[in-house]
Amino acid sequence: MTVTPAIRAEAEALFAAFRAAGALPVEADILQPAGTLLDLYGEDIRARAYITQDPLRGEMVLRPDFTVPVVQAHMAHGADPARYTYMGEVFRKQDHIGPRASEYLQVGFEMFDRDAPEADAEVFALFSRLLAPLGLRAATGDIGILLAAIEGLSTTERRKAALRRHVWRPRRFRALLDRFSGRAPMAEARSRLLAHLGSRPAAALMEAAGPRIGLRSADEIAARAEALLADSTTAPITAPEAALLYDLLGLSAPAEAALMHLRGIEPLMPAIAPAVDRFASRLSALRSRGIDTGNLPFEASLGRTTLEYYDGFVFSFHAGDQGAEAMPPVASGGRYDALTAILGQGRSIPAVGGIVRPALVAQLKGQDA
Repeated sequence: MTVTPAIRAEAEALFAAFRAAGALPVEADILQPAGTLLDLYGEDIRARAYITQDPLRGEMVLRPDFTVPVVQAHMAHGADPARYTYMGEVFRKQDHIGPRASEYLQVGFEMFDRDAPEADAEVFALFSRLLAPLGLRAATGDIGILLAAIEGLSTTERRKAALRRHVWRPRRFRALLDRFSGRAPMAEARSRLLAHLGSRPAAALMEAAGPRIGLRSADEIAARAEALLADSTTAPITAPEAALLYDLLGLSAPAEAALMHLRGIEPLMPAIAPAVDRFASRLSALRSRGIDTGNLPFEASLGRTTLEYYDGFVFSFHAGDQGAEAMPPVASGGRYDALTAILGQGRSIPAVGGIVRPALVAQLKGQDA
């Protein structure tokens, strides 16, 4: 990646603005231990990160973002509340040739504060103010409402866990919801497998299957077969519950109108009530900072294709209609409370943050010029 003087100047200006907002400058190693990311996201991260082998430190990964190392450092040594800012390159594999870079400069801001609605509003307002000269299109969402809706479903814990795991894979999530609600037939291969299993113990079938090939143990394969059998007898998610979840997935409206819609379905889906209350408090905090929430776009599914640590408020800023679909977000961010609990080894603190791509800022300013 070539960092031009214009890109460097934009990065330095953003970095200075975040410092002026009270953030402490921090650094993070370019080479990070791969084990942490693999533990967090599983093997799927290999498709998106550059992983290499170190003879002494084992698997290492080129830094895919700053949030994880910043959270690790804060949970180990930081005091609450805290604000951090950083500037440096990140590395992401891309699955096709396009405008999304595999290596790019990133400037970010992270806030650890227990007053979550106020912190959400402050971070969004800060980014909105810094990017205002570019005339960008804002988008907001809340993964927490969708996660709460999943938790409230009248189905097995195994099915809810599967839906939670695939929230960040929209196509897989919808396929699971279609199957769990009975809207889609069972795959032919799975039907044949279940018919073959019948009522026979999976362990007995393993013994009759011949030599085992692959990395999974016989016990793991047998347990998976037993789980498939148990799931095949589970009643479908009820039609009203499924309809409400489909409605939530497609919710896209100005934030105030979205809140009214969510209040309307709240009696039918009471599990979302605490998340909707947080949404309402956030809108109040945004209004107090001059944000027009009556026209602020809200999409319940926003943020479902990013790294899998956002679990609440999410936001992004995009260029105008021309090229908006092709160009990555100029800035994006969100809330990641669960990540602090995972990396905090028993401690946790609400946290929210975001990043800006200074190369896109410089590009847009150059186009205006």
